[in-house]
Amino acid sequence: MSGPLQPPLSSTTAAPPPALARRGLWAIFIATFCELVGYFMLAPWLLLRLKDGGVSTALAGLFAASGWIGIFVVTPFASAITQRLGRRPTLWLSAAVPVVATTGFLFTDALPLWFLFEFIAGIASGLRWVLAEAVVAEFAPPQQRGRMVGLFETMVGTTFVIGPALLALVGPTSPVALWIVLGFLVLGLLGSFWIPRLPAAADAHEARVGLHGVWHALRAHPLIMTVGFVGGFFESGLTSILPLYGLALGMGAAAAALLVSASGLGSALMMLPAGLLADRPALQQRHGGEHGARVVILHACALVTLLATVLIPFVAGAPWLAAAVAFVWGGAGGSLYTLAMIDIGSREEGITLVNSTAVLVLSYTLGGVLAPALGAAMLDWAPVIGFPALLLAVAGPGWWLLRREHRSLRSRRRGRA
Repeated sequence: MSGPLQPPLSSTTAAPPPALARRGLWAIFIATFCELVGYFMLAPWLLLRLKDGGVSTALAGLFAASGWIGIFVVTPFASAITQRLGRRPTLWLSAAVPVVATTGFLFTDALPLWFLFEFIAGIASGLRWVLAEAVVAEFAPPQQRGRMVGLFETMVGTTFVIGPALLALVGPTSPVALWIVLGFLVLGLLGSFWIPRLPAAADAHEARVGLHGVWHALRAHPLIMTVGFVGGFFESGLTSILPLYGLALGMGAAAAALLVSASGLGSALMMLPAGLLADRPALQQRHGGEHGARVVILHACALVTLLATVLIPFVAGAPWLAAAVAFVWGGAGGSLYTLAMIDIGSREEGITLVNSTAVLVLSYTLGGVLAPALGAAMLDWAPVIGFPALLLAVAGPGWWLLRREHRSLRSRRRGRA
């Protein structure tokens, strides 16, 4: 069993030529952007159409969850599918399936079929999520990996805003919106066809995949997967219940809703600087290399998250602090995930990288699912003590584990000096 965080491994796969790598990065950025804009237009459009059709709120919520169920189902097996089909054909598949599913929404209103289409679209989204992250990390030049991964994560964050904004512009329940969604998804498919042939993965036949591979990745990188969980909890999960938190503080509905914007703004503004900081040669030299620099930044992000969480008891007396805390949670949480992806991409490649990315995505998603479920319950049952205690129970151990790793690396450097 390897340590929780390790320095980069030597390359086992022929790196693509620079021109081919640039084309690959452009293609995966454009294809993923188009696909996600279409998806974030489609998701609210479907829910609003269901509500207009008289479907209960509970059933509409179950419909929305079916896409996430698809992501959960496929993510542990993303590396096995990639091993069988190859990385580029799997990316093509992840782009083609949403086109087929959206076409199905155009031609039928049957609710059972809508559930099926949403589920298989979720499966495709899970494949795209894992493969796109892994390919960006592998195609990025080593000295610019932080920049590229940070840019990619920032681009993904913008689609959360652009998709719903386009839907509002066209009309939240307009039939034309679905055709625009289909157009974006077709552009995403065409962009995926532009992705160049990827170098053969040296571990294509030997890499552990499926559930066995998931367990191996968890054992190999427990700290990074913990970081992913904390990032998902504070960036994605808490964002969904920030309006409830604002209302519990006595804020008006509009001000409470704006807390979501504060969190999203923090995420959008901080992920790229975190990646750029990880690339800085001066920081790497000061802390013993790329690995040491990433640990320092991860530790700082975890500390900022913890300090913002400690402020929770004071927010009740000064509600204006809530926006600042939400901004920090979104920015630090997004940066934790970004740096975890950079760390994995610097050490692994091929199918093994796909497998570790899948586990990171699972960890992040688990945090994103548990935060609203547990957080909402605590806001209802014990808002003064229970809610802050829950957040500290997540932020505290994450900070402590990273602090321990940081001190361990510093001790090793001193021992070699």
